[in-house]
Amino acid sequence: AKIGGQHNDGVNIAAPHGTPVRAAENGVVAYAGREIRGFGNLLLIKHEGGLITAYAHADSLLVVRGDVVTRGQVIAKVGTSGGVDHPQLHFEVRRGTKAVDPKQFLPT
Repeated sequence: AKIGGQHNDGVNIAAPHGTPVRAAENGVVAYAGREIRGFGNLLLIKHEGGLITAYAHADSLLVVRGDVVTRGQVIAKVGTSGGVDHPQLHFEVRRGTKAVDPKQFLPT
């Protein structure tokens, strides 16, 4: 799939508008904003071991750059920012520039 003309290496999770988005793991917010085209309101969180998790299309961001977050902490609310038609969370995990399967970071 493509978002904003870019390859999509994550998963899109449909959820009701306003559903809480929780941090997948402990980390520090590296980016919180909407300047990256196609992702709407976007959070990037840096974790130990060089992992970065991305959370896109949020209605609202509840943390800012530099915030320390804990696993399970509510960091955003699901929305439709970034040109998506239905409320959803785009979630992806990277180690450096390489995509990592995000399913291992999602609740079962």
